Amino acid sequence: MEEDRHISLNKYISDSGLCSRREADRLIDAGRVMLNGEVAKKGNRVMAGDVVLLDGSPVLPHKKTVYILYNKPEGIVCTTDIREPDNIISHLAYEDRIFPVGRLDKMSGGLILLTNDGDIVNRILRAENHHEKEYIVTVNKPIDDRFVKTMMTGVPILNTVTRPCKVRMLDNNTFSIILTQGLNRQIRRMCEYLGYRVISLRRVRIMHLQAGDLAMDTWRYLTADEEKELLRLTFK
Repeated sequence: MEEDRHISLNKYISDSGLCSRREADRLIDAGRVMLNGEVAKKGNRVMAGDVVLLDGSPVLPHKKTVYILYNKPEGIVCTTDIREPDNIISHLAYEDRIFPVGRLDKMSGGLILLTNDGDIVNRILRAENHHEKEYIVTVNKPIDDRFVKTMMTGVPILNTVTRPCKVRMLDNNTFSIILTQGLNRQIRRMCEYLGYRVISLRRVRIMHLQAGDLAMDTWRYLTADEEKELLRLTFK
């Protein structure tokens, strides 16, 4: 942090890679954060040379921001809770603290973005941004034009009607679907409403980020161009 700069305490904690800003606020409210020897308060600012402690341990200044694209297999849970034996963080064992952006059901596979940038997590998850996510889905019996049209126009689940989306048949039992929202188990619930059961579900695209030749259960850093476009799309 430059000598003449100061940032909010919750952003300083988030930038360190420990958690999101919202989680940082909860830590501050709980009295677990100290700033220069005093219990911190929300709204505090951090300047160069200030000492921030969380539960007595130093919160180090901003680390290099990383963005990781992971092709998750079925069985891995998108949680930072290490009490979950199949949690994604322990499975990846990345050298620094990172967290997943959103989630992908345990029994679903495909792309998920992980980062130590708490700000971008919140920006991506804002429903109003309408970021596209594309999935390939196989169901237990043949689909038809009625199925495709109903999925596209909206299905009543979870006390709402799903937002219009793009659906394309790939074969008798398989279709691609592009969503701009992320209701809980949305695709599975939509299929169940129409009398179908999902056999496999794989996410192949998040905004401009595509699986390409990324093998299952492997990850890579975003390219410079991908990172630049990600920041452009989420800076709203």
